[in-house]
Amino acid sequence: EVQLVESGGGLVQAGGSLRLSCAASGFTFGDYAIGWFRQAPGKEREGVSCISNVDSRTEYADSIKDRFTMSGDNAENTVYLQMNSLKPEDTAVYYCAADLNPHRLCRGNGGYWGQGTQVTVSS
Repeated sequence: EVQLVESGGGLVQAGGSLRLSCAASGFTFGDYAIGWFRQAPGKEREGVSCISNVDSRTEYADSIKDRFTMSGDNAENTVYLQMNSLKPEDTAVYYCAADLNPHRLCRGNGGYWGQGTQVTVSS
């Protein structure tokens, strides 16, 4: 019954912006930690951002610090990732995930995961 669906990916030129969405259903949105992760071809999955359901803190990876912003719409059970000043190295499949345990989720373990959305940044 728990489902997360990402959308908003696409092809964009370096320096451009995209806004990813993750629509969640089947659980109480505010009770879960929510995270964004990405995986580039040939590379391990890495964390992008993660918000704790315990203290509401949002963590960002150094590689996207000051360029990406995570936000949510509790009424719509949707979390967003606003990506600005995109770089070719941001090219990856982006996933959202949710878990009751923020420590587990924000390390990339456990939880419920979406199918991912492709982001491609051209030079």
